[in-house]
Amino acid sequence: MKKLKLALDWTPNVNHIGFLIAKELGFYHQEGIELELLNPKDDNYSITPGKKLELDLTDLAIAPSETVISLNNKPNPVQVIAIYAILQNDLSCIACLKSSNITSPKLLDGRVYASYKARYEDNIIKEMIKNDGGEGNVKIIYPEKLGIWNTLLTGKADATWIFDNWEGIEASCKNIELEKFILANYNIPYGYSPVVLTKKENLTKDRETYSKFVKTTKKGFLFAKNNTSEAVRILKNYVTQYDLENIDLGKALSFTIPHFGDENSCGMMKQDRILNFLKWLVDRKLEDKIILSQNLFSNELFE
Repeated sequence: MKKLKLALDWTPNVNHIGFLIAKELGFYHQEGIELELLNPKDDNYSITPGKKLELDLTDLAIAPSETVISLNNKPNPVQVIAIYAILQNDLSCIACLKSSNITSPKLLDGRVYASYKARYEDNIIKEMIKNDGGEGNVKIIYPEKLGIWNTLLTGKADATWIFDNWEGIEASCKNIELEKFILANYNIPYGYSPVVLTKKENLTKDRETYSKFVKTTKKGFLFAKNNTSEAVRILKNYVTQYDLENIDLGKALSFTIPHFGDENSCGMMKQDRILNFLKWLVDRKLEDKIILSQNLFSNELFE
């Protein structure tokens, strides 16, 4: 058996269902892979998935596209590549409580935004405000990552970045009304998030195993589309007690399923979408134009 470690980007949730199914139902095992999931709750998110990959604490990591770009272009570059896109559409958004009367991004000027301190995140938020006619002078705070959503619910922050298919479902289950701002509506061509990434040297050493991993992961996500009740049963075994009590897992899965893609698109990444995001970063001088020629995202393991 080939042992692989996968660092999750968050505590287990609906975005991870394909991995959970493939592990639970023995799909990976059938391909000679023993997959271990690294839960960020175990170290209270003290080390990000990208950092775990850099330090060889994991073989694979789940993270936004930004992490791939960042690792390849830091002072001591880490040669990583994205090999699987979990969602075909961006299900993230910037959320505020309806009760805050923040009805558009420009009204975030002078308000408090709870940031995950992700690369470009603060710049993206400021850009969104400016594109809506504001000045971009939002106040940014950096709470503990696993508690950020709660800062919005308790009024310690006016806005934060959420996944509409998870925190958004929780809010609807609690009858909490949210105002949501989608980046694309404010001329920000966001990339794929989340993606699975690994070091390029891993593919050089054992391409076959990583190819089996992506194909089997795809099988897990497609299984979820056709076996929703079984998928929810498996998800219940992994989520936190808090999520179990506060999120309708069936609703979360139903919301997400259309965005996994189909037999042809599941896990794949479109080059033009990636390039649009990279060009946006370069145009705003957030990255050097060298990123436009780097091999950062690939569908090659599906071949």
